[in-house]
Amino acid sequence: MKKIIAKKDTVATRAYSDLLGGVSELLESARRASARAVNAFMTATYWEIGRRLVEFEQSGEKRAGYGEELLTRLSQDLSARLGRGFSRQNLQNMRLLYLSAPPDRICQTLSGKLAQPGNRQTVSGKSSPARRSPTSMPSQAILRTASARSSLFLPLADLARAFPLPWSHYVLLMGRSRSPEAFAFYQTEALRGGWSVRQLQRQMDSQFYERTDLSRNKVAMLTKGGKARPGDAVSAVEEIRHPLVLEFLGLRDEYSESDLEDALIRHLETFLLELGNDFTFVGRQRRLRIDDEWYRVDLLFFHRRLRCLVIFDLKLGRFTHADAGQMHMYLNYARENWVQPGENPPVGIILCSGKSEALVHYATDALPNKLLVREYLTALPNERLLSAELEETRRQIEGRK
Repeated sequence: MKKIIAKKDTVATRAYSDLLGGVSELLESARRASARAVNAFMTATYWEIGRRLVEFEQSGEKRAGYGEELLTRLSQDLSARLGRGFSRQNLQNMRLLYLSAPPDRICQTLSGKLAQPGNRQTVSGKSSPARRSPTSMPSQAILRTASARSSLFLPLADLARAFPLPWSHYVLLMGRSRSPEAFAFYQTEALRGGWSVRQLQRQMDSQFYERTDLSRNKVAMLTKGGKARPGDAVSAVEEIRHPLVLEFLGLRDEYSESDLEDALIRHLETFLLELGNDFTFVGRQRRLRIDDEWYRVDLLFFHRRLRCLVIFDLKLGRFTHADAGQMHMYLNYARENWVQPGENPPVGIILCSGKSEALVHYATDALPNKLLVREYLTALPNERLLSAELEETRRQIEGRK
């Protein structure tokens, strides 16, 4: 009797495991499909914006610098109206995307897809019967018409089919390809191998195109180099949370990469506000973009007495010289982009909460004089106080796990 019950329990456990595994795979697949759809629509939208920019320039004033002034003005107006995601550099990338993929090439790509056997879709996305009336217009003819007349352009749902790679891939390709041949090579290999943006960046950093071009056995080079590494994988959540996607969707991007980091930052935010009335909260997980690289500062405050921004950056490992260099980069960026007229230069505080020690490092070397440095260090929280708070907070958080 016991054997029969045990057997039934085993069968039920296996059935439940199959159910759990199947539902998990379904959700992961759906999330990835959603991320791909968002990326495709984003790239198609940005291509269309690039098209309108180029056509507006071509019909506008014929003088040097006109295009640059247009991008600057449009960036300011779109940012004021719609929020983030419309920097001058991003608009320039949209323009470059259109120039690198003109309408003729886009329509040729879509025509090829529509002409594939078994694919009987019109540009509206609706299925069409195998037979058509003599007066109906084939998809290829519609595409050629759209290419020839700028007043006709494809719906985004159809245009998205011409861009199989995410926008983040195209940003990398446009910004870091050293030649049209390199652009075409990396685009082809990324499509063929299903490269994530991390894998594409790693291959471009390693000059994979140049090494393959010089190799005597190119097939072996492509086979070996195209293999993904564990660090190349990008989850569906990470795809959706990519800063470019969040900007496009108009969503907030304040999130942490670990539960411990998130808990530490939340506690520090509360702790700093409890120190007195000098600290005013500005933002958490504040993103900044330098060229095509994305960074984030954990906490951003304004100190009323010092009249300056205070950047807090949390590290879960030991303090390194690279941390100091990165903080100085943050301070330079903040001074140029975040500081308001009449405010003092920003100051940075690096908080290291490694397992063996808690350390606080003030980045004040960029301040204009020693007197100001002394004033800042007097007004800001004591290093030992912050170190002790970090150590105690981490111990409590890890103790609850």
